[in-house]
Amino acid sequence: MAKRITVLGGGMVGGFIARELARDGRFAVTLADRDREALDRSAKRQAMRTVEADLSQAAVVRELAAGADLVVGAVPGFLGYKTVEAALDAGRNVVDISFFPEDPYGLDALAKERGLVAVVDCGVMPGLGGMLGLHMARRLERAERLLIQVGGLPVERRWPTEYKAPFSPIDVIEEYVRPARFRQDGRIVTKPALSDAELVDLPGVGTLESFNTDGLRTLLTTMDLPDMREKTLRWPGHIDKMRMLRDLGFFRDEPVATRSGAVRPIDLTAQLLFKEWKLEQGTQELTVMRVEVEGERGGARTTLCCDLLDRTDPVTGDSSMARTTGWPAVIAAQLFFEASLTWKGVVPAERFAESDAVFTAMRDRLGGFGVGLNFSESRA
Repeated sequence: MAKRITVLGGGMVGGFIARELARDGRFAVTLADRDREALDRSAKRQAMRTVEADLSQAAVVRELAAGADLVVGAVPGFLGYKTVEAALDAGRNVVDISFFPEDPYGLDALAKERGLVAVVDCGVMPGLGGMLGLHMARRLERAERLLIQVGGLPVERRWPTEYKAPFSPIDVIEEYVRPARFRQDGRIVTKPALSDAELVDLPGVGTLESFNTDGLRTLLTTMDLPDMREKTLRWPGHIDKMRMLRDLGFFRDEPVATRSGAVRPIDLTAQLLFKEWKLEQGTQELTVMRVEVEGERGGARTTLCCDLLDRTDPVTGDSSMARTTGWPAVIAAQLFFEASLTWKGVVPAERFAESDAVFTAMRDRLGGFGVGLNFSESRA
């Protein structure tokens, strides 16, 4: 009998995950979302059951989860924690990509009490980037520095923001306002998002701008390196425009009185940016990531590096961000049913690198799906 997987959230990434799991052939997939058009887009491409549902309601999530053998969470970040909590409360294991702001370990006791696993942050970053960082750190005798730089970008740069988003603008804005935590000289340091901007040259892409974001998350617990930082990549010039909007208050969530009534600036900004940032069908985009780990091996200063560059699928039209964010979650679901994932409690996706067999399966399947990882090494 086919295993039952319910995917919560039918947006660009959630829809991709549902389609690929349904295409696997071993799973009976249900896709749930409040947007009927989004559900129909995925169901037309791959046979699956769809349910129109308000996933902001915990009771609705519990009911949907109860009918599944595994739940995959792909809701916006502000719904993520409560969604995972409701699925666990229904007694179901979870794989989640929602990048919610809360500490995922707050759900660890519930998951362990129920004998369940909740794989969290299982996207490209957080997720795959952390797996690569931990994997390479384990290959050094002493790892000292981790730097992860990642971004999704439109190939064609267009004024005014030179950016497109495969998910809701409010989740992107969250990256621009949430303080960035990183480790420097063994201490946890917190800086504003969009800080420490610098230019970086990456093969196949060119010159990009990088800036601090809060993507390390659980890596600050699972990896004990003196220096660790995660930065987001954009086309040069994007950061100054986002700083201006942020500093003028357009990203604030406190209501502002207007003639038409009180309104949260962030809600208005997200609505205005939706059309500007919407990744239209046929828009060519790319996802680029570089993960570097520096330390010592064999008495020499050694830097291990992994580069990822993925582009819109020319055949299916699936965006690179949907592919690179969705595939780790798809593979995690496959490995769960293949009994390769034996952890209980909250498990950040980077911990997959603690098992050579699990990491190798992730790397090889990504390659089989066309997401290439290019490893290199340099010595001082």
